[in-house]
Amino acid sequence: MRLFYGFGIRVFYLLMRFAALFHEKANKWIVGRQQGFEGIEIPSNSKVIWFHCASLGEFDQGLPVMNALKEKDPSLFLVVTFFSPSGMEHYHKRKHSVDLALYLPLDTKAKATKFVAFLQPKLVFFVKYEFWYNHLKAAKQQGANIYGVSSLFRPTHRFFKWYGGFFRKALCLFDHFYVQDEQSKQLLKNIGIDQVTVTGDTRYDRMLAVAAAHETSEKINRFVAGQPTLILGSIWPVDLEKIAPALLRLATTWKIIIAPHTISEENIKLITNVFAGQVNRYTSEEETNAPIFILDTIGQLTTAYQFAQIAYVGGGFTGKLHNILEPGAFGVPVIFGPNFKRFPEAQLFLDKQAAISIANAEAFEQAVNYFQQNQLISKTNLAALFAENAGAADKVVAATWPA
Repeated sequence: MRLFYGFGIRVFYLLMRFAALFHEKANKWIVGRQQGFEGIEIPSNSKVIWFHCASLGEFDQGLPVMNALKEKDPSLFLVVTFFSPSGMEHYHKRKHSVDLALYLPLDTKAKATKFVAFLQPKLVFFVKYEFWYNHLKAAKQQGANIYGVSSLFRPTHRFFKWYGGFFRKALCLFDHFYVQDEQSKQLLKNIGIDQVTVTGDTRYDRMLAVAAAHETSEKINRFVAGQPTLILGSIWPVDLEKIAPALLRLATTWKIIIAPHTISEENIKLITNVFAGQVNRYTSEEETNAPIFILDTIGQLTTAYQFAQIAYVGGGFTGKLHNILEPGAFGVPVIFGPNFKRFPEAQLFLDKQAAISIANAEAFEQAVNYFQQNQLISKTNLAALFAENAGAADKVVAATWPA
């Protein structure tokens, strides 16, 4: 099976090379890996801690653990690898303690062995998911302890299927999993993996730290000007299509901030067309009295949530719901689409009456009116929710790097 896996990895690489001819993101994926790690030196006798994060979202989950480890032992040398270009391109916009960031090499036996020999990590953390067998195997052979952080498993994952034997071998290489929920623990137990602790989602720690930092934006503050504000974060075209009729009505009494999931002129044009051109853009030097403000840049969305009374978070119509913890940390209730089953935090928000799931523009407008009338209740419920779920990072650090 390992031979088939290696063959599949090489086929995947060839497909990415072909895709790179047409897609910018695929091209960045290829070019980033061509740079490799030759010429990079890690200080001798360093205690290397390696975190692997698929993308920027997983980096945010790993950050509280990284920062806590560094605070506990400043001499640690933190290495982060990314699978996706979005992580490599934007991780530096976070307040972090990373010493070296790299693309994860292609998961072949030769490349993985060479990379791990270069790192010589003491501890290895794979954040949430993505379990690359050859890199894990090389790290285990090199003598590293391997941990899963904020791991999340569902019955549909290949590890729990009849054909998942080889992929389960990757999970068996872990010394311990720190998972988000009881379902993940039970699924692992069902395949004979008992080294599991439910610690929760480290993103709660991450977002509480962000909220406490009180970073702001003068440009957004000028646009809001103390008026009721609705923010649409990481929205897809289908989100806009579903709720546009309500937005047109709400724009007469609300300031509206919109952050597209993919920042492209095509998506910005869709927004502009809905509002007949009556928009401001973050990157524009001209500031008008238009009620719509488009965040046409990456890195401002999290900061913007603090200015809102209500947030709509995109992805709920595609099954790829984005981070609802970002507005929640600022006490902002959340509205999202109906396809959220893969995201346990969404159900927690619903249970706490801090979120409403909608299917159309009418339901969206009703949700806005509800939260407008019950702001104190939702804010109080969110504070309680975050208090209940904080502390996952400290639990991981206490178990993996004891004083």
